[in-house]
Amino acid sequence: MLTSTLEFDCPWCGERNFVEQEPGDAGQWLVQDCAVCCRPIELRLPGDLGVLEVRREGGD
Repeated sequence: MLTSTLEFDCPWCGERNFVEQEPGDAGQWLVQDCAVCCRPIELRLPGDLGVLEVRREGGD
Protein backbone atom coordinates (compact mmCIF):
# COMPACT_ATOMS: atom_id res chain seq x y z
CA MET A 1 0.00 0.00 0.00
CA LEU A 2 1.18 3.47 -0.84
CA THR A 3 0.87 6.26 1.70
CA SER A 4 0.61 9.80 0.36
CA THR A 5 1.68 12.91 2.26
CA LEU A 6 -0.67 15.87 1.90
CA GLU A 7 0.27 19.47 2.69
CA PHE A 8 -2.11 22.12 4.02
CA ASP A 9 -2.02 25.49 5.76
CA CYS A 10 -3.28 25.75 9.33
CA PRO A 11 -6.56 27.72 9.38
CA TRP A 12 -5.51 29.24 12.73
CA CYS A 13 -1.92 30.43 12.20
CA GLY A 14 -1.32 29.85 8.48
CA GLU A 15 1.72 27.61 8.92
CA ARG A 16 2.33 24.62 6.63
CA ASN A 17 1.35 21.21 8.05
CA PHE A 18 1.34 17.66 6.73
CA VAL A 19 -0.91 14.62 7.05
CA GLU A 20 -0.36 11.11 5.72
CA GLN A 21 -3.19 9.30 3.95
CA GLU A 22 -3.53 5.56 3.43
CA PRO A 23 -5.51 4.46 0.35
CA GLY A 24 -8.45 3.26 2.49
CA ASP A 25 -8.76 6.58 4.36
CA ALA A 26 -10.38 8.50 1.47
CA GLY A 27 -13.31 10.68 2.53
CA GLN A 28 -12.76 10.25 6.28
CA TRP A 29 -12.72 13.15 8.75
CA LEU A 30 -9.96 13.42 11.34
CA VAL A 31 -8.72 15.97 13.85
CA GLN A 32 -5.04 16.86 13.96
CA ASP A 33 -3.31 19.51 16.05
CA CYS A 34 -1.23 22.10 14.21
CA ALA A 35 2.49 21.32 14.48
CA VAL A 36 3.18 25.02 15.22
CA CYS A 37 0.31 26.55 17.23
CA CYS A 38 -1.12 23.22 18.55
CA ARG A 39 -4.73 24.24 17.83
CA PRO A 40 -7.09 21.54 16.53
CA ILE A 41 -7.77 21.27 12.79
CA GLU A 42 -10.52 19.20 11.16
CA LEU A 43 -9.43 17.51 7.96
CA ARG A 44 -11.49 15.59 5.44
CA LEU A 45 -9.14 13.42 3.46
CA PRO A 46 -9.53 13.49 -0.33
CA GLY A 47 -12.08 11.12 -1.81
CA ASP A 48 -13.33 10.91 -5.38
CA LEU A 49 -12.91 14.65 -5.97
CA GLY A 50 -9.33 14.66 -4.72
CA VAL A 51 -9.80 17.72 -2.49
CA LEU A 52 -8.47 17.98 1.07
CA GLU A 53 -10.97 19.96 3.19
CA VAL A 54 -9.46 21.91 6.09
CA ARG A 55 -11.32 23.87 8.78
CA ARG A 56 -10.94 25.06 12.33
CA GLU A 57 -12.12 22.53 14.88
CA GLY A 58 -14.34 23.89 17.63
CA GLY A 59 -13.51 27.56 17.17
CA ASP A 60 -14.51 30.76 15.49
